[in-house]
Amino acid sequence: MFKEFKAFIMKGNVLELATAVIIAGAFGAVVTSFTNDVIMPPIGQLLGGVDFSELEIPLSETVTDADGNVIEEGAAIRYGQFIQTVINFLIIAFVIFLVVRSYNRMTAKPKAPEPVVDKGPTEKDILLQIRDELIRRP
Repeated sequence: MFKEFKAFIMKGNVLELATAVIIAGAFGAVVTSFTNDVIMPPIGQLLGGVDFSELEIPLSETVTDADGNVIEEGAAIRYGQFIQTVINFLIIAFVIFLVVRSYNRMTAKPKAPEPVVDKGPTEKDILLQIRDELIRRP
């Protein structure tokens, strides 16, 4: 069983998949930082100093003690976080599209030229042959 597992792990596809998952996780973190720290602050400033990470619709009150410490976080629909996540997704999807498109262009096989088909004599050639045959007859 160990030999089978070792053979499975050593296949190229498994190693490539593991590498892709690790790189995708790191890339996701970079895109999240890019969205949260580079894209959203200027957009928030253009919209009047809005911090998208704090945009929410509260559903219940947050419970605090006498000192102002949060005891229980209130439920809320955090649509600002959702907007940031959608922007992350769009950036990642666009980059993956570009990578796949580039890969497909680099690996595209050139099309073989179509063989030239001999179409045979044209209608005019056949009519000329018939005329010549008729002239040769006595």
